[in-house]
Amino acid sequence: MTRATNVDGWRIEIVIREGVRRVLTRADVGRVVGAALRAAGAPPEASLSVILTDDEELTELNETHLGHDGPTDVLSFPLLPPGAFPPHVGREGTSAPPLTFALPPGSRTHLGDIAISVERAAAQAADGRGGQTGDRHWSTEQELRLLLTHGVLHICGWDHAEPVEEAAMRALERELLGFVPD
Repeated sequence: MTRATNVDGWRIEIVIREGVRRVLTRADVGRVVGAALRAAGAPPEASLSVILTDDEELTELNETHLGHDGPTDVLSFPLLPPGAFPPHVGREGTSAPPLTFALPPGSRTHLGDIAISVERAAAQAADGRGGQTGDRHWSTEQELRLLLTHGVLHICGWDHAEPVEEAAMRALERELLGFVPD
C-alpha cells in the first residue's frame, strides 16, 4: 500500500509491501525522514520514496544493483550527486550550486528511493545485532528509525567509506535518534 505524507514541505511517499509487519506509523516514518532531510540540508519541496519490504526483495535489489549476495537491511538509491547537498565533515568543499531542473508545474525534484527490509531490522534487533556497530540491544522500532535515518543520509550525499565521514555520519545519526552509544 502506498501513501504520501508531507513533512516541512517534503513529499514522502511511503510504500509498505503486502505482508510486511507495520512497525512504525506512517506519521512516525515521516517524522524520522523529515528530521534527517532537515539535518542533511535537503532541498525544499523535494520528494523521496521509502519502501518497507522484506529480505527477499532486499536480496534481489542487493544482488542486482550492488552485486552482493544475500539480504541487507537498507539500500539507498540517490538521484542527485552528493555535491547537490551542503558540505559536511568528510566532504568539505564538495558543494555545487543548487541544481535546477525544468520540471512541469507542480512537480518536485525527486531525491531518490530507500528500501528497507523490516524483516532484517526485526531480526537484527532481536539478535542484539542492531545499531551502527551491530551490537545494540534495542527494539525493532529503534532499529527501523536508525535504518530510515541512515538511508536518508545516504540519499543526501553522506557515506561511511572513509573513517572521518563515517564518524560524522554516525554522530549525526545518534543525535537525530537521541541516544548516546554504550
